[in-house]
Amino acid sequence: MKSFSKMLDDKYMGSVKVGPKGQIVIPKEARDMFGIEPGDTLLLLADKERGIAIPQKKDYDQLFKNLFSLEHGIPEEK
Repeated sequence: MKSFSKMLDDKYMGSVKVGPKGQIVIPKEARDMFGIEPGDTLLLLADKERGIAIPQKKDYDQLFKNLFSLEHGIPEEK
């Protein structure tokens, strides 16, 4: 069975299959769209009601740094 994929301008929709070890392959079109390279770290965010999101870690690094700074009373960098 062939997987489904469709790309429209800045949108992509595709199907992926979960392998026996729980792994998925991010389709090339989606990797190209987001500049995902081998070795990149992605986050897996999951909410039972809203689903799963897989953003790139680098997009959240500053947010996490600021959150942890506030939690420990460390002034955030400018």
